[in-house]
Amino acid sequence: MRKSATILLLSGLLVAVCGLWAQQPSTAQAQNPVQQNSAHSGRQSQPSTTLRVDVNLVNVFVTVTDAHGAPIDGLTKDNFVLMEDAQEQTIKIFDKESALPLSIALEIDTSLSTRHDLPLEQASAKRFAHAILRPVDALSVFGFSEVVYESTHGYTSDLHSVDEAIDHIRVGAATALYDAIYFASRSLERRQGRKVIVLITDGGDTYSKFEYKQAVRAAEEAEAIVYSIIVVPIESSAGRETGGEHALIQLSDDTGGKYYYATSTGDLDEAFHKISDELRTQYLLAYYPSQRTSFSDFRRIEVKVVGVPNAAAYRVRHRAGYYTVKSDF
Repeated sequence: MRKSATILLLSGLLVAVCGLWAQQPSTAQAQNPVQQNSAHSGRQSQPSTTLRVDVNLVNVFVTVTDAHGAPIDGLTKDNFVLMEDAQEQTIKIFDKESALPLSIALEIDTSLSTRHDLPLEQASAKRFAHAILRPVDALSVFGFSEVVYESTHGYTSDLHSVDEAIDHIRVGAATALYDAIYFASRSLERRQGRKVIVLITDGGDTYSKFEYKQAVRAAEEAEAIVYSIIVVPIESSAGRETGGEHALIQLSDDTGGKYYYATSTGDLDEAFHKISDELRTQYLLAYYPSQRTSFSDFRRIEVKVVGVPNAAAYRVRHRAGYYTVKSDF
């Protein structure tokens, strides 16, 4: 009898402990809070929608140009209206970003179709690096053909190392353009400050493992601004890859960058000069997103300039939006 009573007592204690343990929140729940919103306010019987709310500061780098493409200086916080999914946001941080460090992924197409223009591209790229880099900035050189490789040993501000890396990029056969965008974007993810990809290419893609949409998402997740210099030595060339050109144009637009056509060394130098000017006259707008319910993991951003003469004629460029959930590729 004593043995049976002891067993019953221990069983009862075990049940009680398990009951208390079941009432405690799990570690995963405690570390991943969610925002719950009723489908209809005041109707408690309706099931709630549970979403994770991203409360991280969102940085938006903005370039403003006039009707002739010249950068606009001297704007203030009050001259900007920032919207996320059509809801106006409060700008918490405003700054003129001429002094913020730059991380630049300089990517040069070394495929067979660009071999005649490669020496000119290398010389122009070196002039750009010498004009843009300051001690606080860093640049990494990528060459891409059927493979993508980083010619420098990571990001550096040492111009001698940059020059050597540009000189030693290797000529290949095919063109893995989207792979180049993807890998450069991933290399920029953990960099601080402004992140920029400058592409010199004829616009074709013949060998990539990653698709265009994956390359675009990688650039957007890295918050990289993409500038595309599309080299077109013969405008009417029958082999010209206009599909690749259109993809680069869209990518540049979606990330707040710009595209340029280059048919000569002078065009290359001019494109680099314009990119350099823009990177020295950008604005930073940062905000904490309003909490809301959304069924999309992409938040669309819109920025307008107000309160200045001819504001309607200004071109305002910035990234199209951001993802609240990171991709798994």
